[in-house]
Amino acid sequence: MNDVTTNDRAAPEVVDRATFQAELDALRIREKEHMREGDVIAAARRRLPMVAVDGATPLVGPQGPLTLLDAFEGRRLLVAYYFMWFPGRPAANQCEGCTWFTTQVRELSHLHSRDVTYATFCQGPYEESVRYRDFMGWTMPWYSAQESLDTLLAGRRIGMMHLVCYLRQGSDVFETYWTWMRGVEAMDNSYRLLDLTVYGRQEDWEDSPASWPQYWGETNHPFRRDGRPLSQWPRLEAGHSDDLHKGSR
Repeated sequence: MNDVTTNDRAAPEVVDRATFQAELDALRIREKEHMREGDVIAAARRRLPMVAVDGATPLVGPQGPLTLLDAFEGRRLLVAYYFMWFPGRPAANQCEGCTWFTTQVRELSHLHSRDVTYATFCQGPYEESVRYRDFMGWTMPWYSAQESLDTLLAGRRIGMMHLVCYLRQGSDVFETYWTWMRGVEAMDNSYRLLDLTVYGRQEDWEDSPASWPQYWGETNHPFRRDGRPLSQWPRLEAGHSDDLHKGSR
């Protein structure tokens, strides 16, 4: 991060309260339009057709082999995040983007109250990847989908982050929606909060005024610090092992 003091940073023009409120009121009109358009898009999403998926598609979990149908945990809906994985690599070299987004999925009771199960479908082996989940202190259901990716991500690019929604009708399973890349920001609240601040996400692609801090580029990764995903550092400082291969979980 750039070594500048608070007083040296660029900042908006200082105005009186009435002028500030007038500018904010004008922006609020656009914000409401944007939110309502989001509601319209969500309504269209609920009206998409769906495609059948084999509920017997195999996964691997804590008790060994199971099926896609089992991953619903008896609920009607399932949201699965397909976590990128690099087999054999240490924790420090695992996907920083997947780590960023998954770290923010904590309390699942609100989803459960609406008959929705959330689970991580890792694209790597179970035993190795679940040690990463444990190192990170995550508690969501975690499965390996490594052997079934050609089926579950049919026609899509394996090895990228995906978010997929499913519906169960009895023992029949259907895919109702999927997104990837920036679409998985649906899991994120940090970006939503940063977007409300004067400096935004501070990333190079953003349309910000000249001299606004935009620290995150090729030499300073937005999801990494000192060679690791950002959220690994508090876990290490708390004494948690990031060894993905040795010893017992």
